[in-house]
Amino acid sequence: MGAEAAERIYFNYGPLGFSVSISSLEQFAKDGTVNKELAFYLERVTPQQREQFRQALLERSNLDPVQLYRFFKTPMGEDILEGIGDLIQIQGGLNGKYPLRGAIFQAATDAEGLTLLNFLKKFPTNIQLNTEEIFAVAEKVEAAIALTNSTIETVAGLSAKEVKTERVVDFATLPDLREPGSLGFREQKLILKDEKRDREFVVYLYTPQQWRPGKTPVIIFSHGLASRPEDFGKRGEYLASHGYVVAFPQHPGSDLIYLQETLEGYSSDIFDVNEFIDRPKDISFVIDELERRNQSEFEGRLDLQQVGVAGHSFGGYTALAVAGARIDFENLQTACNSGDWDPNLSLLLQCRALVLPRKNYNFRDERVKAVLAINPVNSSVFGSQGLSQIKIPVFIVAGSYDPATPAVYEQLRSFPWLTTPNKYLVLSEGQAHVDFSALDAGASQLLNSLPNLTLPDPVLLNSYANAMTLAFFETYIANNSRFRPYLQASYANYLSRQEPFRIYLIDASSASQLAQALDKFNLNY
Repeated sequence: MGAEAAERIYFNYGPLGFSVSISSLEQFAKDGTVNKELAFYLERVTPQQREQFRQALLERSNLDPVQLYRFFKTPMGEDILEGIGDLIQIQGGLNGKYPLRGAIFQAATDAEGLTLLNFLKKFPTNIQLNTEEIFAVAEKVEAAIALTNSTIETVAGLSAKEVKTERVVDFATLPDLREPGSLGFREQKLILKDEKRDREFVVYLYTPQQWRPGKTPVIIFSHGLASRPEDFGKRGEYLASHGYVVAFPQHPGSDLIYLQETLEGYSSDIFDVNEFIDRPKDISFVIDELERRNQSEFEGRLDLQQVGVAGHSFGGYTALAVAGARIDFENLQTACNSGDWDPNLSLLLQCRALVLPRKNYNFRDERVKAVLAINPVNSSVFGSQGLSQIKIPVFIVAGSYDPATPAVYEQLRSFPWLTTPNKYLVLSEGQAHVDFSALDAGASQLLNSLPNLTLPDPVLLNSYANAMTLAFFETYIANNSRFRPYLQASYANYLSRQEPFRIYLIDASSASQLAQALDKFNLNY
């Protein structure tokens, strides 16, 4: 065995043991030569598949090696390496976590760059593939995909059933909620400081140019992990044009700036774990600040006793927390210590809450009367007991392509746990957690290279989101009963009837049937 670099990759197939030399792979990648050793493995592979494998060995990832190293030194990065290390091991069966990190860094700093082949060459010992676990993970991935497809069909079927029981509405004769309102908008940037928590943060505030009659409804929007409040500015413009005041606070311990500081070496984690506590408190502080400014800056127009809160991803957690959801540490401990590979990537974030002091946290703000959570991180950190504490109207949005907070494991599974009678779930086909059109060129190029992946136009998804957001908050925050017909399965069907990517809406009447459809799968925690 080489003292400084791997020479062979070992793996088992059933009772048989096999190995291949890295030099054989290197020669094959260099000029396509298939020697006798490699021929044994490639003889049943088509020429096209052989070329794809060769390209995979040479495909270069242009990642900053220092930032990459710093990422894998964070607790979440270490958890990722630990999981991969169970699959790619040191010869003898030891977890490959540490040599993995070193090989990735060395390959990324090498002139050849970070390629699969260069990674293998930089691995400091012979490699042992845990084939049994690799096959098990592959089976779980296939099962997760099958489960997702099956559940999408279930939600579509439940939505269709609701359509048949609803009062018929000709939505073509009603105002089109996808369109901006007539009141215009203004944007301003506030800098707030909470002296009690020694916490300073930016708030982007959108107000209508013309005030609507009566009290003005207010919505606070919480951004996701490693995101920015300004990423959702178009939603603020839209809602303000319909007469809302919308505040987008920055969460300084879990925003994009914090992640950038981590990658630059100023922090040791991707986010501050106290954000599970500080984020909900940020929402309440923004409401406090608007109350303080209401008379002097808004002539007392703002209705701050009936506030709406919306949030995306970690912001979805935030919205549910101020609605009354409680962290269930026992449930979370069970989920995080299962010992099995889990397709739910959001557990990497949720499990970080286990380092918090075990208290009965109560973030409920009684001024918040309805919440909308988009791709919320919620199922394990709250569990059924935690979510059952919510008594106000809730609207949940899930995406069928979401790899970060998979719909089946997060939103669809947890929707039946909500006990509030006024609850809604929208499943959006093709929605993938983030707007991929806003990604950098490298990420966009990667997505474009994936086979059989077609993403919907972000403008289409935003039009769905705008319409549903307005309908929900007009009904439950502005107390405008004329918008209640839009909160029907038939309206979701109307919106997407001619589109390749559909949206399906169900309400509380379908929750038990959704739960029954998921009961046959092992989704207990």
